[in-house]
Amino acid sequence: MSKPRIGFIGLGNMGTPMSARLLEAGYTVIGTDLSAENRARLVASGGSAVQSTGEVAALADVLILMLPNSSIVESVLESDGAAAALPQGAIVVDMSSSEPLRTRALAERLAASGGPTLVDAPVSGGVGGAVNGKLTIMAGGDAETIETLRPILEVLGKVRHTGEVGSGHALKALNNLLSATHLLVTSEAMAAGKEFGLDPQTMLEVFNSSSGRSGSTENKWPNFILPGSFDSGFGLALMLKDMRIAASLAESLGRPSQLGARAVELWGQAATELDPASDHTEIARWAASKD
Repeated sequence: MSKPRIGFIGLGNMGTPMSARLLEAGYTVIGTDLSAENRARLVASGGSAVQSTGEVAALADVLILMLPNSSIVESVLESDGAAAALPQGAIVVDMSSSEPLRTRALAERLAASGGPTLVDAPVSGGVGGAVNGKLTIMAGGDAETIETLRPILEVLGKVRHTGEVGSGHALKALNNLLSATHLLVTSEAMAAGKEFGLDPQTMLEVFNSSSGRSGSTENKWPNFILPGSFDSGFGLALMLKDMRIAASLAESLGRPSQLGARAVELWGQAATELDPASDHTEIARWAASKD
């Protein structure tokens, strides 16, 4: 049986290495992006690039979206007509960090109009995980559809079936709220320790062999903050967006989080004081600048 043709919309920091891995695994990939440079990278990797989302959809058995937010996902699928252009039986996989309740509503609208099946499969693991095929993929949708997609998704990382459609986006947002809160409090602790005279590397070594360890101490601080590169590939604005999705979801369910809400507030303040294009690891520099 031939492998399904994959359409890929959104060839940015994550989409480019993800599409490259699919090509390496022998899949046909047709993609598009607003950036001509990103489209050229797909072609250089062996894929095909077209100008419009409708052209991508018309050629795809599985359409993967890696886009900034729910509004753009909805625009591509509904306003731009990508959903209508898909062949009968095609599946849409929204790997963006979208809003779970909007994802669920979108899936219902597509189904009601006889359109494609929509599943959500957001990822965690950053650019490094995308390059190495080590992403954690949170897949929401019916079990049969997820199993159909599993060979494709496992090229990109480890698949966790999280429940019904929208559940992947909910879990991704909640994960990033945790991640961002960890990073901010770690940065505050590092700033206090350095002020006291502690060596940053020693602090990280102790944290990572003790109960204070987290993804921030094991990855973000040693790899992007301590060296001063601040180039994890995930923007501060995107992290704040995911935090707000998680806080809004909790509020809508009657489960507000006081600590989470305060973390969102502080990250929002940082976003107004830092360059809009800042990497999310810049929160450490911002935290260190506070008196």
